Amino acid sequence: MALQFVRAIVFAFFIWAALVAVGSWAVRTRRINPFGFAGQRIRKLTDPALKPVERWLLERGGNPQNAGWWLLGASVIGGVLVVTFSEWVLVQVMRLSSAGAAGPRSLLRLLLLYAGEIVAIALMVRVIGSWFGVRRYNRWMRPAYALTDWIVKPLSRIVPPIGRIDITPLVAWFLIQFLLSLLLRFF
Repeated sequence: MALQFVRAIVFAFFIWAALVAVGSWAVRTRRINPFGFAGQRIRKLTDPALKPVERWLLERGGNPQNAGWWLLGASVIGGVLVVTFSEWVLVQVMRLSSAGAAGPRSLLRLLLLYAGEIVAIALMVRVIGSWFGVRRYNRWMRPAYALTDWIVKPLSRIVPPIGRIDITPLVAWFLIQFLLSLLLRFF
């Protein structure tokens, strides 16, 4: 029920952003007379939403005439993120409630699963950060390295690189998945 409400809100925001973008485009391209009653009314309704986006675009060297389309794109991407995050939270609440009802052993399994997922995500962040040249001493990368150094450093002594590509994080990911499945069988 709550997820349907979130989806409805996101969809309503998307429709609003689409109307703002189309209205702004119609007035700007003179499909609607900007000095007529309809054009002035549309500008009065769309300007409060578009002015911050125009300012943001100007600061970054963009074209402020595209503010409506940027607003529409942001509403799509933001809507997908909001709905996805809401679904994830709902799944986690259901997991926790079912594990709590099943007893301490299920809670321990769930904690092991969460720990494995966190380390796997930290490995992905570490790899993606290295693609963009973000190094280990960057304040955003320190947690990823702190969570993964315990497995990547010993493996880097054993696993040779393939050319210029270090496959140690990939081997670490497979090893973590194997260990996690092994541990979850025993619990």
